[in-house]
Amino acid sequence: MSDAAQSPAAEAGAEAPRAKAMTIGAVCKALEQEFPDISISKIRYLEDQKLLAPKRTPGGYRLYGTGDVQRLRTILRLQRDEFLPLRVIRQELASGRAEAEAAAPAEPESDAAARPRRRPTITAPQSGPVYSLEDVIEETRADPKLIQELEDFGVIKGQRRGSALYYDDTEREIVRAVVELNRYGVGGRNLRVFRTSADRETALLQQILAPSLRSRNPERRREAVDALENLAAVTTHLKHLLLVRDLRKLVS
Repeated sequence: MSDAAQSPAAEAGAEAPRAKAMTIGAVCKALEQEFPDISISKIRYLEDQKLLAPKRTPGGYRLYGTGDVQRLRTILRLQRDEFLPLRVIRQELASGRAEAEAAAPAEPESDAAARPRRRPTITAPQSGPVYSLEDVIEETRADPKLIQELEDFGVIKGQRRGSALYYDDTEREIVRAVVELNRYGVGGRNLRVFRTSADRETALLQQILAPSLRSRNPERRREAVDALENLAAVTTHLKHLLLVRDLRKLVS
């Protein structure tokens, strides 16, 4: 039977499964408001880690159903809100965490918007989306002079391609955070203390995990990345606690 001869009911039946599925790009766009650091590369990485298993079309395109999207949302929330490494997230999913969250009431959009932005999750090296200087300025509302100042003091470092500069997701979010600090008079020069602190912490974590990260054993390297995520989360939380403790002294 030709396509033109198919009944409306048959056509509707053929289209029904597609209507419920989303491409990886559509999933990324649907979740970017709640998870600003999401990217197609990150979703693919989670699939490589066997945390996601979307269906594939005969042509090899990924199709994400409602359950897949909810599972991805749970993974991203566990990374952002609870700083869990992938190994622990895998255990949470096995225990039915995604299904439990799907059955819970949806979080009001106002609450999601009010939640502070979290640091991007550490993953294995991968190529992700990049943004031109003009894109970063438009999205963050940053003054071009401020971005140049951040470059000068080593807070960010764009990738030069020809005569243009490009920035990845993390660099873009750094600019966004600095724009907020800039409202209080904090400029690039003041941020050198954060740059120095980050360099020292990186050196410490590298010293702890360097042998595993350089291992030729893929499984050992994956375990090292998970450990790196956990260590970074713990050090971030520790810095927050120390800062809160010291700031309380100012108002006591």
